[in-house]
Amino acid sequence: MPRPKHCLCKAIKFKPEIICFKPQGISIRDLQTVELSLEEIEAYRLRHIKDLEQQAAAEKMQTSTSTYQRILYSAYKKIADALTNGKAIKIIKHK
Repeated sequence: MPRPKHCLCKAIKFKPEIICFKPQGISIRDLQTVELSLEEIEAYRLRHIKDLEQQAAAEKMQTSTSTYQRILYSAYKKIADALTNGKAIKIIKHK
């Protein structure tokens, strides 16, 4: 049985007002959706908006650097999938 996931909810300071992004001119009904968790968008924000290095970002998220890196690379993969394949991006509270 796998270990239960640790919730990073308390460590996330960013609460996005807009939670859905989609390609222009296509109805959301006609699109596949990629779901980003709050943890993934926070990891992405800390690295690319706040310009924090991995260790500092991991401390902000109250997690290990390896867990932070796993979350960040998951966000990279999902964002790349959405951008290159014309999918919508939805930010969800829990995954």
